[in-house]
Amino acid sequence: MQPVPHAADPGNRRILLVEDEQTIAGVVRDYLATAGFQVDIAGDGFTALSVAATRKPDLVILDRMLPGLDGVEVCRRLRLTMDVPIIMVTALGTEDDRILGLETGADDYVTKPFSPRELVLRVKSVLRRSIPEFAPEPPVEIAGFALDPASRTVLRDGKPLALTAREFDLLAFLLRRPNQVFSREDLIKAVWGWDFGDLSTVTVHVRRLREKIEVNPATPVLLKTVWGVGYRFDAVLPGAWPTSEEGEHAVT
Repeated sequence: MQPVPHAADPGNRRILLVEDEQTIAGVVRDYLATAGFQVDIAGDGFTALSVAATRKPDLVILDRMLPGLDGVEVCRRLRLTMDVPIIMVTALGTEDDRILGLETGADDYVTKPFSPRELVLRVKSVLRRSIPEFAPEPPVEIAGFALDPASRTVLRDGKPLALTAREFDLLAFLLRRPNQVFSREDLIKAVWGWDFGDLSTVTVHVRRLREKIEVNPATPVLLKTVWGVGYRFDAVLPGAWPTSEEGEHAVT
């Protein structure tokens, strides 16, 4: 009897590769196909949106510089219609450019020139964290939050929070480990399973999560920055939130 394929197996996953340079697209496509993925290719932004709508990819590899519609705008529009994981690829290597891509909704960032083998590893890593397991962890109720991993929903004082997949994973991890400090390196490995990656990913998603769970994101009382160390979720109850804490800073 043949084993049942796991949902995360490459053969069950469809990748949309958005790249206008045909040589690069061909090389990356071949590496992905060799790894067992199904691959669709789009050479410009508008085609990418059309292919994504019809083919429903499990992950998008998105070039930053595209004709017609650039990668940042494609990422922004994809985020309005689907929660597909996105890895952005660019020849622009500045921190501001990486943060712009992450804030737009990219899950990871790869700078040209890159190793196709490394890109395949990143694709597998992002997919592992994006596909829900068949036996999720039990629900959590703490500090006014009610998290249900099976439905991937979070209620805050009875009201649903609109979270992306990455934001949900980060909040779920922290809710299960209140009052513990984690570095950005700890979080990028434990939450998303990446042994490598841009630490700006953590910074950006912490900032975005604060905007959704804090009364005042500029002075967070739940998701704290422990200066020089990392981040900590303080399990304080509504009505008992402090306004500041000596020795800690909210700015990342």
